[in-house]
Amino acid sequence: MSRQIIPVDPFDYIIFGGTGDLAQRKLLPALFQRDLDRQLPDECRLIGAARSQHDDASYRHFARAALEEFVPQEERETECVERFLQRLCYVVVDATAEDGWHRLKSLLDEADDGRIRAFYLAVGPALFDDIAERLESVGLIDERARLVIEKPFGRDLATAQELNRAIGQHFGEEQVFRIDHYLGKETVQNLLALRFANTLFEPLWNSAHIDHVQITVAETVGVGDRASYYDRAGALRDMIQNHLLQLLCLVAMEPPASGSADAIRDEKLKVLRSLMPISVDNADANTVRAQYNAGAGPDGKVDGYLDELGEESDTETFVALKAEIGNWRWAGVPFYMRTGKRMAMKMSEIVIQFKPIPHALFSESSGKTVANRLVLRLQPDESVKQWIMIKDPGPGGMRLKHVPLDISFADAFEERTPEAYERLLLDVIRGNQTLFMRRDEVEAAWQWIDPIYNAWSDTSQPVRKYTAGTWGPSQSVAMIERDGRTWHDGD
Repeated sequence: MSRQIIPVDPFDYIIFGGTGDLAQRKLLPALFQRDLDRQLPDECRLIGAARSQHDDASYRHFARAALEEFVPQEERETECVERFLQRLCYVVVDATAEDGWHRLKSLLDEADDGRIRAFYLAVGPALFDDIAERLESVGLIDERARLVIEKPFGRDLATAQELNRAIGQHFGEEQVFRIDHYLGKETVQNLLALRFANTLFEPLWNSAHIDHVQITVAETVGVGDRASYYDRAGALRDMIQNHLLQLLCLVAMEPPASGSADAIRDEKLKVLRSLMPISVDNADANTVRAQYNAGAGPDGKVDGYLDELGEESDTETFVALKAEIGNWRWAGVPFYMRTGKRMAMKMSEIVIQFKPIPHALFSESSGKTVANRLVLRLQPDESVKQWIMIKDPGPGGMRLKHVPLDISFADAFEERTPEAYERLLLDVIRGNQTLFMRRDEVEAAWQWIDPIYNAWSDTSQPVRKYTAGTWGPSQSVAMIERDGRTWHDGD
């Protein structure tokens, strides 16, 4: 069955930081894939804006190199590549000075058809306010304008509030798209479909039937050339505050009144506000932070974090948390979250662990009865697995076996699954904010995260160590096994 391609209205995408790593690795390849599927209107333009000295021709050369590196060769049809490159323009702009802004306005005003203007800030948050202010000063903010901003959305509640205030001086909240690429992943959206488009799961989606939930985002890479940024952030800020808390919200939210963006985000906000606080009193029992030491990587022996950084630091590269939600649906159900660098494998998944059956009908000779679980694999190899008990085929009596009902996206759907940025970039053009974070969501997340940092500081909780290529420190295992549970390390 072929996928339906829904065109969008004409637009101009202006990428500030258009020569940066994000544009090269993600944004330009994602827009090319949408053009490859004929989803981009003929009129649309893609405009790189940065301080680097390029003209249209040299920027197209830059983009061609990006496509050659980050788009598979079999998908780079010559005609499609040339069509895409002709959409590209470039303007030299200094975010902190007046250079180039009137040239950018003149270029945009050449298209007087009322098209949408999406400004993507693929730059550090320190430049957000400067760029927004200059966009307004040259008259480029009107009802057509949309602003896309990348994380980090602050480094604590106070800086997030200040960032939101600064952006809010120039753009209305309905024009701001805070992008979290995890929410664009196919399996994440399928979580909503599984819950709210089927009668099977929703009656069971509560503390009466679910024992606990696990959310894991594991990476095999180290900090690499992001060491200076990462050391200022750490795993709690870099991953938990946005990616993992957003996944938790989608698992735990109540059914929204409608599928509208605000109806869904209202329910996510309620979850964030219902999280039980982690403070000095319970941080030792409910949190573990750690750094990787030298060990095994995908391509052999790798250095430890401090070796890569080149100095002493207590920044965490691994965090495990036990969170609880203080509401009727989830009372008594722990949500275990963990994320880390240099882990045993690259894996992002959500595990919904159901409670055991209340009465054992079959004899011990039939085999052990294992509780059902639902596993949503976000990456790699996106899939949904419902683990159930069945009879092992064949004569000789009842023999029980634990097997998955497995929906592998690669096997179930013949077409290529779009990358998250492909969907999110065009949702901006559609004005659909469902998969983007609202201002109050960001601030509510920081309200829960800040006390954890304070507790680590006040209690002098040590930064544990773990060997690269493992699943993290032993204290993480101890945290969940104290509750009679164990981490799910992939099937």
